[in-house]
Amino acid sequence: MELEGKVALVTGAGSGIGHAIASRFGREGASVVVNYFGSEDEAEALAGELSACCARSIPVRADVSDGARVRRMFEEAVEALGPVDVLVNNAGISQPAAFLEMDEATWDRTLHVDLKGAFLCAQAAARVMRDNGGGAIINISSVHEDVPFPGFAHYCAAKGGMRMLMRALAPELAPLGIRVNNIAPGAIATRVNRRTMDDPEKMALLRRVVPLGRMGTADEVAEVALFLASERARYVTGSTYYVDGGLARHAEPV
Repeated sequence: MELEGKVALVTGAGSGIGHAIASRFGREGASVVVNYFGSEDEAEALAGELSACCARSIPVRADVSDGARVRRMFEEAVEALGPVDVLVNNAGISQPAAFLEMDEATWDRTLHVDLKGAFLCAQAAARVMRDNGGGAIINISSVHEDVPFPGFAHYCAAKGGMRMLMRALAPELAPLGIRVNNIAPGAIATRVNRRTMDDPEKMALLRRVVPLGRMGTADEVAEVALFLASERARYVTGSTYYVDGGLARHAEPV
């Protein structure tokens, strides 16, 4: 029960990594705001399960790229559960687009959700945390905040921006008792990676370039998020934690 008495808000918690983190936090005693934009049934079911077994939790639908809606989401969270102690910026989108063919709308939408959304939620959370003794902000970034990914320039730009956003916020918010860190997942077995998981050739390549030889799980990402949200990480801020089986350090002899 490492988060007993805490309030956590997890964006994009209707599925995948966000769902696993919200579930883990709730089972560690936190009241969880289960944010979603799609996956409504899954988000509502998770909030109901956590309320029944653990602490009261609520589902809240909000597009994180909409500043007014983000501010209202935090107001709803505080009204229903109390001040937010932990924010997990997990909501994000990713779709392949060759750079020379990428349209402006695809670029804008990706940056708006993946980077602007993290900014808006971090700002709203930090304002609450400033007035309530501090807290923890955890961004679910990607190995692609550091590792190039051809065909995903927009996604890499957003995650690279998230890396520097975290690095800038950590020293600025530290005097307020707010810690800021990133988690950078690699290849994780969620439905967003279903096409890779269903392709034997891609899976063979993945097993070759991931030193630990497999995909990770959403629960493994959630374990690192729990550490960063807990008092065990009270002296930890300004860092990226890779959960990638060594992918970012892949090297072969030539």
